[in-house]
Amino acid sequence: MEQHLLGEPLGNTTRLEVLEGPTGRRSWPDDVKGRIVAESFEPGARVADVARRHGIGAQHLSTWRRLARDGKIVVPVDEPMFARLEITPQDEAVPDPLPGHFVEIDTGGVTVRLPGDCMADRIADVVSALSARR
Repeated sequence: MEQHLLGEPLGNTTRLEVLEGPTGRRSWPDDVKGRIVAESFEPGARVADVARRHGIGAQHLSTWRRLARDGKIVVPVDEPMFARLEITPQDEAVPDPLPGHFVEIDTGGVTVRLPGDCMADRIADVVSALSARR
């Protein structure tokens, strides 16, 4: 091990050890935070293991997870999070929706309720607008 003295030695200080790697506060880009949080939400993932892999504390990652649930960190998803949509041909009778039923869209902490008899193109417009908001 090579030793380097910086200035005059103070007291009995004869050796200085330099640690490699990140120390102190780091700034994480939002997209990186989102990817780490997404990894922690995968089935079977443990917060402590994911945090250790990325060199952060488990409590730090838990804070990011809470921020993601509050819609303050965008978490990328590999698959669309939409319900299956079935389109019935025009020649088949479509039952009238029951009064009081709604189509509910919940994303990023925003919930939009549309009447059950809302046209499919209107629902698609709302979903598109919410997706563009991210």
